[in-house]
Amino acid sequence: MDPPPDHGEDTYRGTGRLKDRKAVLTGGDSGIGRAVALAFAREGADVLFTYLPEERAEAEETTRLVQDAGRMALAIPCDIRDEEQCRLLVKRAVEAWGRIDILVNNAAYQMSQPDGIAAISTEQFDRVVRTNLYGMFWLSKMALPHIPSGGSIINTTSVQAYQPSPHLLDYAMTKGAIATFTQGLAQMVAGDGVRVNAVAPGPVWTPLIPATMPDTTEFRKQSPLGRPAQPAEMAPVYVFLASPDASYITGEIVNATGGSPIA
Repeated sequence: MDPPPDHGEDTYRGTGRLKDRKAVLTGGDSGIGRAVALAFAREGADVLFTYLPEERAEAEETTRLVQDAGRMALAIPCDIRDEEQCRLLVKRAVEAWGRIDILVNNAAYQMSQPDGIAAISTEQFDRVVRTNLYGMFWLSKMALPHIPSGGSIINTTSVQAYQPSPHLLDYAMTKGAIATFTQGLAQMVAGDGVRVNAVAPGPVWTPLIPATMPDTTEFRKQSPLGRPAQPAEMAPVYVFLASPDASYITGEIVNATGGSPIA
C-alpha cells in the first residue's frame, strides 16, 4: 500500500492500563486489528487474534509486534463464518488463560458494487453477513460465560451504519445491525458487570480498501479532515473502552469519523 498504513509501531506508548488482561481479537493480521493488538500488548495485555490462512505472513508480523512488547501472542487461523471454528477459538483462549477479559469483534468483509443492488450476488451477500454478523454473534455468545465482571466486549461498526454509501449497501446494512446488537447486548449483560461498546470509524487506510475499491480517489478525501485515518488513530479508542477508565460506559457507540456528523 502507498503510503503504508501506520499501526503505531513507532508511536504508541503504553501506560499499563490493560496489565495482565487477556484479549481475544478477530481480524488481527492487519489494519485496525493489528493496531489494536499492538496497543493492547503495549498496555500489558496478552492477545489471541484471528487471521485467514492466506494472511499468514501478515499475522506473523502482528505476532512479532505483540511479542516485542513482552506479551503472549496467539495467532489462530479462523474463518469466523463457521460456528465450529468460533467455538474452537473460544476453547483455545480458555485453555490458555482460563478466562477472556476483552473480546474485540473486529473482522469484517466488504466489496464495493458501483452498479448497485443488482450486482450484489447471493454469494457476496452471504459472505458479508456471515463475516460481519454471524461471527460477532457466535463469539459473543460463546465468550460471555468466560468473561468475568469488569470485562468487556468491543465491536467495530462504522460511519456506514449512519451514512450508507450506495456502493456498500450490504456492508452498511451489517454495520447498522452491529450498532443495534451492541446496545441491546449491553443491557442484557450489565447485571453481570460486563460492558459492551462499539467503535464507529470513518474512512481508515487499511488493506481492505484497495482490495475492495478499484478507485480509492474519493475514499482518500471522504472525511472533513480531508484524509482517511491511520489504524494507529483508532487503537486508543479500543484501549479506552477496554480499560477501567471506561468502567461506567456501556451500550455506547464511540464515533471516530474524522468530522463526519452522525445523525
